[in-house]
Amino acid sequence: MRLRKTTKSMRIVTSVTEMVRLRGALSGTVGLVPTMGYLHEGHLSLVRRAKSENRYAVVSIFVNPTQFGPSEDLAKYPRDMPRDLELLKSVDADVVFTPSPEDVYPPGYRTWVQVEEISGRLEGASRPGHFRGVATVVAKLFNIVQPARAYFGQKDAQQVVVIKKMVQDLNMNLEMIPCPTVREPDGLAMSSRNVYLNPEERKAAVVLWRSLRRAQALWEQGERTSGPIRNSMLEILNREPLAKVDYVSVAGAATLEEMEHVDGPCIVSLAVRVGKTRLIDNIMLGVS
Repeated sequence: MRLRKTTKSMRIVTSVTEMVRLRGALSGTVGLVPTMGYLHEGHLSLVRRAKSENRYAVVSIFVNPTQFGPSEDLAKYPRDMPRDLELLKSVDADVVFTPSPEDVYPPGYRTWVQVEEISGRLEGASRPGHFRGVATVVAKLFNIVQPARAYFGQKDAQQVVVIKKMVQDLNMNLEMIPCPTVREPDGLAMSSRNVYLNPEERKAAVVLWRSLRRAQALWEQGERTSGPIRNSMLEILNREPLAKVDYVSVAGAATLEEMEHVDGPCIVSLAVRVGKTRLIDNIMLGVS
């Protein structure tokens, strides 16, 4: 990513108390971009949109421990705060909020947000407790930052559905803005975890996009039964020796229930391990 110089100051806030105080001093709309850091062009596209639609763009960088399972990659999740801050300066972010886990979850913390049913499917089934951690930390960020709008990448499609439902059910006074997945030139969805891939795995990882493109092609040819779509995707994935499929899904866009007949908007999604790295991706069908 090419950086451009900027003369505008960017405020770095490291505590919840300081962020609440600063938010009280900001007049005008705030757009929030929640991230776990190790930023890429996908994140920066969210910040640019937040800047274009709000008076201030606030970016949170917080590797949330409560959304990682005991055998997952919390300890080794990629982190590079100096790099992230330079990238955020290049897109004129106004505030970067970087609290510590102890500040977000102080001693005696006991409150959790659970979005029922849709949190238990797909990623929720593979990663029990994941969306409890996601929903809780996002609810806390919304309360602390008080944004008018919050921006999320569509690559994490189930996360978007879960957070939208939380916002609706809890009458949160903000607008959820899902934004298109940003891809590498060969189609691989940008992800902080792509850094884990060695050159051979990186080449193999494009199989996710190839399988999704096959689903798109079948839809455009008139296929409306989910079985052939899933089977065709699996055929492509299973031909790649380095890929191990976790799931392939054709599910309703709002409920995430698996569909037998694709008669409305749906999310075609998949989770695949390439080597030791677990990657997810999706496309939307039937959405104008």
